[in-house]
Amino acid sequence: MNDDFARANERARKRKIAQDKEVAAKKKTGGVLIVYTGAGKGKSTAAFGLLTRALGHGLKIAVVQFTKGKWSTGERLFFQQPHLKDNIAFFSMGDGFTWETQDKAQDIDKAQAAWQKAVSLIEEARETPPRWDIILLDELNHILRYGYLDETMVLDVLGARPAGLHVVVTGRSALASLIDMADTVTEMKNIHHAYQKGFRAQKGIEF
Repeated sequence: MNDDFARANERARKRKIAQDKEVAAKKKTGGVLIVYTGAGKGKSTAAFGLLTRALGHGLKIAVVQFTKGKWSTGERLFFQQPHLKDNIAFFSMGDGFTWETQDKAQDIDKAQAAWQKAVSLIEEARETPPRWDIILLDELNHILRYGYLDETMVLDVLGARPAGLHVVVTGRSALASLIDMADTVTEMKNIHHAYQKGFRAQKGIEF
């Protein structure tokens, strides 16, 4: 073995010792609040990727979609397959984005109904054993940004969620208060998008 390899191996050994020590110092367990936000593509995609991982471990999952109710999305088609019904419940409760519905009163009613569903699912996670391990609130950030739900009320519910429940929230323009509360926050940055190059939304890519 030459000297360069020997030095590289020694650095790797020391890094592993330091990394193992850092990992061993992490003692906390329990549910985390995760936020995917930003102007870039991939927020819901990241969240549903996380759910796929969780299903691999047999976790119980509930999804509430706040704006995509009329969309025949790939994730909805996939996660509503009969063989997954015991592990995931999917509630698409919106009528589309505000520029599609053009009915603010209807949008508010739909948002509040979806939130009540979310609250009931969070309460079910208090059962013994818990009914749900993870709840995804897809596009909730949009609803909060538009003021269709009371910010304080939502934060109070999320802050008082069962200790073992993971909650994932998606949507651009997450409120600063939600970002401060969350345990993990990822911001998707838009570099450029196929839509800007003339491509329309396509199955399996955008929906």
